[in-house]
Amino acid sequence: MGIHTEEARVLERGTRLLAGAMTVVWMVLVGPSAPSGALSAGARPVEAVRDVVPNRVMTWNICNPCDESNVDRAAQIATFAPQVIGLQEACVRDVERIRDHLENLHGLVYHVEYGMVLQDWGRCGGAPWNPGAFGQAVLSAAPMTDPVDVEYPDGGSEDRGYMAVTTTVGGHSVRVFNTHLAQRRQETVRAEQAGVLAAEVARHDRAIVLGDFNAVPNAPELSRMWALAADTDPQCHPSLIGTCKPTTDWQSKFDYVFLRGIVPLGHRVHPTPTSDHHVLYTDLDTA
Repeated sequence: MGIHTEEARVLERGTRLLAGAMTVVWMVLVGPSAPSGALSAGARPVEAVRDVVPNRVMTWNICNPCDESNVDRAAQIATFAPQVIGLQEACVRDVERIRDHLENLHGLVYHVEYGMVLQDWGRCGGAPWNPGAFGQAVLSAAPMTDPVDVEYPDGGSEDRGYMAVTTTVGGHSVRVFNTHLAQRRQETVRAEQAGVLAAEVARHDRAIVLGDFNAVPNAPELSRMWALAADTDPQCHPSLIGTCKPTTDWQSKFDYVFLRGIVPLGHRVHPTPTSDHHVLYTDLDTA
């Protein structure tokens, strides 16, 4: 009787070991079970997503055609992690890649809206019969609503326009504009474009206007904008008094963050190796 009992115990123990081993093999083959709604393959865990600076906005002409790496462009943006980014001279496919790199390499997740004004194979590639789109883009960590995309009646030597969205900056809703005015030595065209933009900005008590205006602060064509808003740099205004930091490699101030009904807390101009325009960002008091 004792012998049979001992044999039974040995057999039971062997069965448990075999069952345990089969369970381990099964888990290796199929992976751990996951409840409904768990992360799908390739999804980022929540803890890998970085926080943006909620009251920071940034403008940057990324330079095109400059044949620069979108990985490097994304790294420049991630250094400052703004809530809202206005890009000029942007191709849709480049913005898509920058956005992907920001998420996959830096844990920064953005929504995007486009303000495209050209279908340009030379700048943006694509098939000759289906060239890529070129113009402006806005990336925002918060969702955007009421997007508009407007071409100026006269673009000058190249089509130009502005885009606008409503989004959240510093926890408050605000209208954000992004533009690129006509190239240098087209003062009359820029004046007309600035007038079109200013008429729309004037409709909003609180607005942020980002962009490459291709004009220095005391240029007459910017007078309509100065009448409505101030630049984030308190040293930058139409008078010749004060020291205004340049935003380009040729030591001119062409890039602006115009603020209407919003107070700046501080700003920075940051030269980059990937563009002839510097990054300009500002932190805002949106209360």
